[in-house]
Amino acid sequence: MQSITNAGHNSGEVLGPKSRAEFERSGRITPGGSMRAAPFFPPHPPYAASGSGCWITDVDGRRIFDCANNFFSLVHGHAFPPVIEALHRTLDAGTAFSLPTPSETALAQAISRRSPRLEQVRFANSGTEAVMFAVKAARAITGRPMIAKFEGAYHGAYDYVEVSLDSSAQNWGDTVPNSVLYAKGTPTSVAAEVLVLPFDDPQTCVELIGRHRDRLAAVLVDPLSSRVAMVPMRKDVRDAVQDACREYGILLVLDEVVSYRLGYHGAHELYGFEPDLVALGKIIGGGLPVGAIAGPAKHMAVFDHTKSKPAVSHGGTFTANPLTMAAGLAALDHYDEAAVARLNRLGERLRGLLADGLAAKGLRAQVSGTGSFFRFHLKTDPISNFRTALATSSQKVALAKIHLALLKQGFLVVPNCSGALSTPMSDTDIEVLAHAFVDAVQHVWENSPWE
Repeated sequence: MQSITNAGHNSGEVLGPKSRAEFERSGRITPGGSMRAAPFFPPHPPYAASGSGCWITDVDGRRIFDCANNFFSLVHGHAFPPVIEALHRTLDAGTAFSLPTPSETALAQAISRRSPRLEQVRFANSGTEAVMFAVKAARAITGRPMIAKFEGAYHGAYDYVEVSLDSSAQNWGDTVPNSVLYAKGTPTSVAAEVLVLPFDDPQTCVELIGRHRDRLAAVLVDPLSSRVAMVPMRKDVRDAVQDACREYGILLVLDEVVSYRLGYHGAHELYGFEPDLVALGKIIGGGLPVGAIAGPAKHMAVFDHTKSKPAVSHGGTFTANPLTMAAGLAALDHYDEAAVARLNRLGERLRGLLADGLAAKGLRAQVSGTGSFFRFHLKTDPISNFRTALATSSQKVALAKIHLALLKQGFLVVPNCSGALSTPMSDTDIEVLAHAFVDAVQHVWENSPWE
């Protein structure tokens, strides 16, 4: 294993000339200079050339310790040998067919064995697709048009689940959250079909669900939403929402695209949910594009296309692509109960070291998260929902500076200063990472303190 102490050993400036040239070249053909908005930060990100384990080498030859892991999808880091071997075996047999392959059944069975409540599985190409089809299934099962989601939670790019994704004090409402549209040009009718719930107020959740019970098809829950501070949903909120769904015949849909890695049996068993449908993605693809809709057979029957026109038509040219299926199966096979427990222990140790380091330096900051996830907040007040987690203008500026300070030292986190660990990481890696993080926070605080 490469030592983390070598991170950034040849850093020089944060962004090298070859990365700058790649960004300029891309900007001439691609709006924004890259194909995804999420990795962007000013003036531009470094461009990756290769990866191995928990390391990336950029096009300038600089080694970077990776805590972003392609936005939490690479639980085993880069170029994980069992995944690479599975891909080579599959590649020799062909990359895609207009016929089903045994590999899709094998991965579906692996998911169902880990999570017995997920009796049946349908694959998609992304987490966005998985959530979208779960919502469509809930509408078909209940015959109702409306969904509910929690304020600030991210569930992909489907119009209905983007509602109140980035609301602010100027438009989010007072005691009852408003349904705020996200993408410019989204029809106003979309907002009318989405009920927005507060993440930490069980009584208001129950009242709102009851008020709209005759039109609600589903309540969509991410038990550890990154945009809701990576704070786990409280048990009283879970119980209130789950009981209301049962009482009114509303489907409980869990978005575990990110949080599935938290427990061997999935986040729903870890947190005590009994979902009707679950959306999956990220780690179940072994680093390739993937999504999945899963749940009890009685609900998944809406996708059955063998007898007549299905209640929900679900397809996709590259759905259940054999390369993804092979990579996903190899990744899950090596993410067993021992690996899950070890990675969660490393995450707990990292958050503890960060909390101790921040307190010792008297820095106005805290870290949230659970399992192998972490997220930084430049405030000391308790964080319980999207509103209390929302950064001020000065905090946003400071977070961007901390992100760049870490990158200068050779550590990559998500631009909002969140991250996830991967199985190649060691206890020593975690200690060095925590020290670098606290140093970066202290450096920014001393030069431009935030409010």
